[in-house]
Formats: sequence, structure tokens, C-alpha cells
Amino acid sequence: MNMQPLPTRRAIIPEGAPFTPEQQAWLNGFLEAVLSSSPSTGEPADVAATSAAPTVVLADNDSAPWHDPSLPIGERTAMAAEKPLAPRLMAAMAQQDCGQCGYNCADYANALFLRKEERLTLCAPGGKDTARMLKQLAQEIGQESGQKIGQDALAAPALASAGEEAPAAAPAGEVGRSRDNPAEARFLSRRRLNGDGSEKTTWHVEFDLSASGLDYVAGDSFGVFPRNAPALADQIVATLGARPEGLVHGKRLRDILIEDVCLGTPPDALFQLFSYVCGGEPRRKARSLASGEDPDGDAASLDVLATLQKFASARPSAEALVEALDPLQPRLYSISSSCRANPKAISLTVDGVRYRVGRRERFGAASTYLGERARVGDAIKVYVQTAHGFRLPNDPKTPVIMVGPGTGVAPFRAFLQERAALAAPGPNWLFFGHQRRAHDFFYEDEFAAMRAGGLLTRLSLAWSRDDAQKFYVQDRMRESGADLWRWLAEGAHLYVCGDAKRMAKDVERALVEIAARWGARSTEEAIAFVAGLKKSGRYQADVY
Repeated sequence: MNMQPLPTRRAIIPEGAPFTPEQQAWLNGFLEAVLSSSPSTGEPADVAATSAAPTVVLADNDSAPWHDPSLPIGERTAMAAEKPLAPRLMAAMAQQDCGQCGYNCADYANALFLRKEERLTLCAPGGKDTARMLKQLAQEIGQESGQKIGQDALAAPALASAGEEAPAAAPAGEVGRSRDNPAEARFLSRRRLNGDGSEKTTWHVEFDLSASGLDYVAGDSFGVFPRNAPALADQIVATLGARPEGLVHGKRLRDILIEDVCLGTPPDALFQLFSYVCGGEPRRKARSLASGEDPDGDAASLDVLATLQKFASARPSAEALVEALDPLQPRLYSISSSCRANPKAISLTVDGVRYRVGRRERFGAASTYLGERARVGDAIKVYVQTAHGFRLPNDPKTPVIMVGPGTGVAPFRAFLQERAALAAPGPNWLFFGHQRRAHDFFYEDEFAAMRAGGLLTRLSLAWSRDDAQKFYVQDRMRESGADLWRWLAEGAHLYVCGDAKRMAKDVERALVEIAARWGARSTEEAIAFVAGLKKSGRYQADVY
């Protein structure tokens, strides 16, 4: 393709704008390249055709083969190693467009690259691994585009001081439509979905949306700003030797620890803090932990309290501790209800997270907040995260296959309620599984009523602990392969929700096997068939 040189540069950035001459020159060149698109094809002009405007390559979802939530960060970044910086920033992010950062992944990467965003710790699913990789890559920001960046811009603040507003991640839009502009919803109720003999604790949680002004579409997620357990905050205050009512930036320390900061995985900044206030061997260990090393083999088990106990020889000030901690992030949950069926309420399906490390019990901040500590009537900060590529088909006659073990069933309860509210004539097939039928059959009565009423055409169940040999939803899919293939041949859309690292990969492998066996295809052709389903939007996944 022959590229024409850009016309003589025009000054797009006006004189007097708050930029240095170098920044103004770069911005003029960049904007000129963007605005000089080919009128016939819409393709951007070759900005490398002039020496005035460097080539700028941004991240996008369409060319991101490394962006698979089941891949570890080392594999993702290796796949993107030869790409420009913005795609490499995107490859560091852990989960495709989960929305917890307030962006989709490509936009977050591009905002960092273009210096519209300076916070490097927003990728909640990626956690410390992503934050470390972004910090490393941030050293290159400005090099590809000719910009200069100071060291102060590379260290995104872990926590805005109490009373100060953190910089917005993106245009806020309407209230309740982004993490940076949440609405308030009232906590309405909770009920346990497991029987008494279950090894799990899973909650059906409901919020009242009447005063929030929010609505949503089946397939969307709900962002909830949790609170830490007061008992954990009290332990940290006591270990720190501080006063709970002591003020940090005008706010009580105890309130900050409950409402504002993450008390789970300690950030590198906390280890750096201890490297300043400790001496001798503890200082060496703190420095090692801050750089990603694991001198005592316990890094994976540390939380904030355990870190304070590990470095008991020194005590930082309350203000220094707070400044070193990450902000308490919202959690996203798949919505398990339809706004068409009940526009005034919204429901979630939440697994309670509890486990032991040594003699201490640990627990998920958000899951135990929703399952145990939130009180009826409490106003909780929330927002709706619009789904990207997880929607029911436009044609209500289209058959729908849903695979959602455990809490992965949440969006499919919403889908079924939505199909009922629309009187959609298309058939619906649900694959659900868990440990034991007697204790872990979520929404059993509801699904039985849907079966009896004809809404739920087929319900295929798999229980992994009821027999000596474990049996999962992917095994049930293979067992039903002939019928499943017939549904796909008739145009069915297939949806998967749940664990990305195991279940989702096993489901896709089973689907390839079904396409090969019942579709009379080679393995390569079956893989291409499944890829075609994804590309056409007939295979959609909400995995984490």
C-alpha cells in the first residue's frame, strides 16, 4: 500500500496551551496523524512518513492473542514481547475486560501509554504481578512517542489522602455507571443457597435499586464497594500500637482501615516502608520482598496483619502505613437477575471465601461483607459494569446453551428470567454442576418450575462429589454430545461462566471433541469451528 506524506504540519494545539514546546510539537504531530485519515478507507495515514510525527501503535482487543485470562502473566507478556509498548501494557493485565479498573483492558493500557492515567495498581484480578509488570513497563512510557516522563509520574500513589479525591479513571458519565462515580443501593436481604451438609457457603444477595436510578441488562456485572471486617482493623491497630481514634489526614485510623484500604495482599510499597524503618536482616528481607523475591518462602501467605507481625521489630507511623497500602477495590459480581423481571431489585450469587493460614483464619473482604456483615437497609456504594460481548442473542427464537457450574450459574438465572419476561420462544439448555446434589443445587426449585413451565428445555446436571469418580459439566457435555452438536448446527449460541483456568478450558476442550466426533471434522477443523463460533459471537464467555 503506497502511503502519501502528510501535508505541512498545522498547529492543532493552540499557542499558550499548558505544554512545553517539546510536548506541543509531539501532540501536534500525533493529532495531525489521527485527523489525517484516508477519506475512502478510514485507515490512518502512515505517521512514520514524516519525521515530525512518530508512529503510535495503541492496544486493541481485536489483535490481542495473548489476552487470555487462563494464561499466566509470563506467557502473556512473552507473546507480546515484540509488540509496541501499549499492547505490552495490555498483555500484563490479567482478565479480559472485567471492568474493575474502570476501563476495558485496551483502554486502560492506552490511557497509561498516553499518560491520561497514572495509577498502575487498578488491575484487581492481576494484583501484584500486574502492578509490578506495569511499573517496569512504565519506565518506557514516552520513549516510543518522544515524550519525557519523570520518576514522580511512574510511582502512582497507592492511596489518595483521606479527604482528597483520587484522579478519575475515565469520564464518569451517569451516577452508578462507573467505579469512579458510584451510586448507592440499599442492602435488602441474603439467604444461604447451600444445605447444612455442604462444604461451601454461598449466598443469594439482593439489593434494592428503588432510589439508585440504576438499571441493567442481563449479562452485566455489579460492582460493590465492600468494607473490611472491623475485628481485622482492630487487630492491625493493636499490632501497630496506635490509637484507633487517631486521625490520619482528618479521618479516624480505624475508619480508614475498614473503609478505604486493602488489608489483603500487601503491596510492594509496604515492604519498601519496612525496609526504611527496619535494620539488619529484617531490612534485607523487606527489600527482597519489595523486589518480588521470597526469602522465607512465605510471601504468598502474607497479608497486611501478617506483614506487621513478620516485621515486629519496627513500627511505622499510622500515617506511613496508610500511605503504603493499596486502596480498597470494588468487587464485580455477575448479576443473577433480570431487570425486566424485577426493575426495582438486583441479585448476586456470592461464594463466601474462608480459609486458614497457620492459626489464623483468613476471609474474603467482599464475600464475607455481603454474606455476614452487611445489614438490611445499609446504603452501599455500587455501580453497573456493562458487559462486553456477553449478551443474549438479538433473535428471541435462537436456541441458547448455558454452561455455569457453581456461582457460574448466576448470569444464566438472569438469562432465563430475561427470556421469560420477553416470552422468547427459543429453547434453553442449562448445564449446572457442583459438589453434591443434596446440598449444592442452587435455585433448584426455580429451575424445576422453569422446566415444568417449558422455559428451561433441558437441564443437565453434574455432581463431582456424589460418586467415587468426579464428574463435571464438561463430562456431561461429552455425554450429550450428539444433541449438543445438533443444537449448534441449528444456530444455538453457547455461553460459559466460571473459572477461567480450569473449567472454561475444559469446556472448550470438550466442545472441540464434540465438534470433531459429531461434526465429522478433524481436530484442526474442530478447533477452527470453535474459533469461528467465538468470532461470530455465538460462543461467549464470562470467566475469571
